[in-house]
Amino acid sequence: MKVLVIGAARSGIAIAKYLNKRNHEVYLTDAKVIPEREELINEGIFVFDGGHPEQLKEIDYDMIIKNPGIKYSVPFVKYFSDKGYTMYNEMDVCLHDQPQHRYRAITGTNGKTTATTMLGEMLKLLNPDNGYCGNIGIPVADVIEGHENDRLQLAIEVGAFQLLGLKYFHPFVSVIMNMTTDHVDYFGTEDAYYRSKILVYENQGPEDYFLRNVDDSNVLKYVHDVPCQVIDFSLVRDDVDLCIRDRKVYYHDVRLFDLDSFPLPGMHNVQNAMVAGCMAYLMGVKPEDISKFMDHFPGVEHRIEFVAEINGVRYYNDSKGTNVDSTIMALKAFDRPVHLLAGGYDKKTGYAGLKDYMGNVRQIYAYGDTRYQLLDLGVKAVLYDDLAGALAAASRNARSGEVVLLSPASASWDQYPDFEVRGRQFKRMVQEIRKKNE
Repeated sequence: MKVLVIGAARSGIAIAKYLNKRNHEVYLTDAKVIPEREELINEGIFVFDGGHPEQLKEIDYDMIIKNPGIKYSVPFVKYFSDKGYTMYNEMDVCLHDQPQHRYRAITGTNGKTTATTMLGEMLKLLNPDNGYCGNIGIPVADVIEGHENDRLQLAIEVGAFQLLGLKYFHPFVSVIMNMTTDHVDYFGTEDAYYRSKILVYENQGPEDYFLRNVDDSNVLKYVHDVPCQVIDFSLVRDDVDLCIRDRKVYYHDVRLFDLDSFPLPGMHNVQNAMVAGCMAYLMGVKPEDISKFMDHFPGVEHRIEFVAEINGVRYYNDSKGTNVDSTIMALKAFDRPVHLLAGGYDKKTGYAGLKDYMGNVRQIYAYGDTRYQLLDLGVKAVLYDDLAGALAAASRNARSGEVVLLSPASASWDQYPDFEVRGRQFKRMVQEIRKKNE
């Protein structure tokens, strides 16, 4: 079977290797240089980087797999779409190839990574080979490789881009955490983005479950005719299936965990834990194990992650805050003055939504491509070319008892390959500041 893989990010390389090991003829192409080029060629994969050569259009493929982040309007992709090819993605191909694995799908604008990590770690209590993968940065191919004769239980984070390319995807349990404006640059309209999210339950059936966030007006507006059992959840109502009563989280009459011993800040993290705990319970994790896990969960890297305290100033890395709603959640987590570092790649969503949450913000240190858009939020904003300049200024201005928060409300692609690289650079720079102050 001849397979063309368009895009050599993590999932592209992973699926190329996966299919190559199964004796498929794999062609891998990327507009950029592929650092692993020689390694992949030595394994028998045909590699074309630095552009998409015309000769690739002359081959008849049995399957084309596209990186979800590449727009369908890209000419090379559009050429094959116009010829009638279906664009698959790595996740769908792998799970269709190994249908014995059971998985839970977590999508939504915010909270996906934290909830997926929580669920994946709890599933490891049942089997150390279980875990999490998907949009969280770990290809499905890497997790299921070598487990053809096993039946894993997986927590899968699914982004909107990925949902467009899923044909067979059939989770046992799924959830849309929330729905707020994001990725308009990719989808063109808010409506198209929201409609992509409801694809998560399209292939589910009567034996499956969908968790519905009844606190979210967009979820209630778009979620209809769900083909499986629906579990309603809420942070504010106690008359639904999954809720808070007497500062304890219950799924019906089963207590999952206690808010008084839950270590993460913010009600958004309580919601993440509610969803993950309920999913874990449905998959066989005992309630007492869920409760113990929640009492000691340290949080997720790049999501309101404590980095250091320097001269009484606490530094937090929220590089995962790639949209306005995510940054709002981060700001709501603090009751002390905040020096906010924000800006980056323009996803055409605007920043007006931040204006009502500036109460604790002393100053905005705006950097990157969108820095000028952050000048009209009702608090002082100063412009910087990059994150390094913004952080240096914030560290000079912040006083003991205050917070320096990186929560960009923007994607990273103007200056960084992804939010993880951005967050790790921020943490390195904070540690350099700490050493200078010792």
